[in-house]
Amino acid sequence: MNVPIAADNAHLLKFGIGQPVPRQEDPTLLKGQGRYSDDVQLPNALHAVMVRSQVAHGVIKGIDIAEAKTMPGVLGVWTGADLNAAGYGPLKTLIPVPNRDGSPMKTPTRFSLATDKVRFVGDPVAFVVAETLAEAKDAAEAVLVDIEALPAVTDAREAAKPDAPIVFDDAPGNICVDYHYGEADKVADAFAKAAHVTRLRLISNRIVVCAMEPRSATATYDKATDRYTFQAGNQGAFGLKHQMAALLNIKP
Repeated sequence: MNVPIAADNAHLLKFGIGQPVPRQEDPTLLKGQGRYSDDVQLPNALHAVMVRSQVAHGVIKGIDIAEAKTMPGVLGVWTGADLNAAGYGPLKTLIPVPNRDGSPMKTPTRFSLATDKVRFVGDPVAFVVAETLAEAKDAAEAVLVDIEALPAVTDAREAAKPDAPIVFDDAPGNICVDYHYGEADKVADAFAKAAHVTRLRLISNRIVVCAMEPRSATATYDKATDRYTFQAGNQGAFGLKHQMAALLNIKP
């Protein structure tokens, strides 16, 4: 079927690849009707601030929280060792997929706060809770983290080379999964019979949902009903609910 490519072609205007898609969220945001973390005002709310690594890859030699714990308004400072001692669980892989040979993918243990190594700039190593946000920020800056820097790479192809620094010891070669989908023989046959074949290397940026507030949330606990209410920008309420329940060792 020969469909003419014309600006007034209704099919192209409705279904054409690359056709602009009108944004739906702008009126709400431009009129100041969006909902952000600071719009949720809870009575007697406390504030938490994370202490994050400024090193991309390194061994944690020590975390000094002594000064931060004595600062005005601070109610507590916790490290990964504190969470582990309290019995909080590690982060879990939500969608494990098999390798092409059927073996399970690598799922290195990841805790909410780094305990042995930091593996990216911004890796959380401690968190401070205080009466105000300013007091929490001040105390977070007083936490001293001693990190012995290790070599790091920022290119996925470089990370897959034999001599690249290893991020997780139980994921050799920095490969967590070698996944295959489709019918390789048929694809190879199609290329072999094609009149023309073009080969090119494409660099794809990280394509993933990106919330406007990726590092903020509010939470409350009702002792009478033993119920937690957690509010955060996310795209999977049930997945987050079950992951949080597993971390806190509570019923979903």
